[in-house]
Amino acid sequence: MGRVEGMEPEEKLRVLVVDDSPVDRKIVQLLLNNHRGSAFHVTVVDSGKKAMELLGQKPQAQEEQQRRSIDIVLTDYCMPEMTGYDLLKAIKALNSPNPIPVVVMSSENEPQRINRCLTAGAEDFIVKPLRTKDVQRLRNSCSAFKPANKDVASESESEQRPHPLAGGLAMVLKASSSVELLSHYVQFLLKFLLLAYAALCLAELLHRWLLQSNACFSSSNGIMTV
Repeated sequence: MGRVEGMEPEEKLRVLVVDDSPVDRKIVQLLLNNHRGSAFHVTVVDSGKKAMELLGQKPQAQEEQQRRSIDIVLTDYCMPEMTGYDLLKAIKALNSPNPIPVVVMSSENEPQRINRCLTAGAEDFIVKPLRTKDVQRLRNSCSAFKPANKDVASESESEQRPHPLAGGLAMVLKASSSVELLSHYVQFLLKFLLLAYAALCLAELLHRWLLQSNACFSSSNGIMTV
């Protein structure tokens, strides 16, 4: 990738952070800037629209240079107007010969959401808050996304295929759904058994009360007769 005037040395990973929360943006920026001697150059924006203006909505002569100023995009999932998922699809639709990897982050660890993003082409999905161990995942996502020019065509085709993790997550989702359904049946059966047991106990108590009432009534009749 080419260098942009005023940018740090080439070995720095240039990250575009997209998040509508100023607190979350600051946390990510501080974490990346303070990681191992500031191995990152961080650019932050507060919306998917501004991210696309930075990445693709430029004159054609400047477009490729502008894209090269970003190595990887780290975007929040839940944002107004343009969600992180929408931004992910828009970036993948740029059809650049050097596609920009996208990592999605969210405060909610929902398997369906994760599967949706990975299937759409996200390189990774990180659950907020971002931690030190997640920083290396960003580097791995970027370093693993550098196709050689001769393999661009085959890489483009492979991008249309589901993410390798997507199939596994789909199986996990299916299995978890089955387990959840079975759990509901078991809970229903237990409630039914408890209700039936309570009914039997109530019937037994009522039977004993009737017997005692009849015995008392008979004794009372005997005394009156005498």
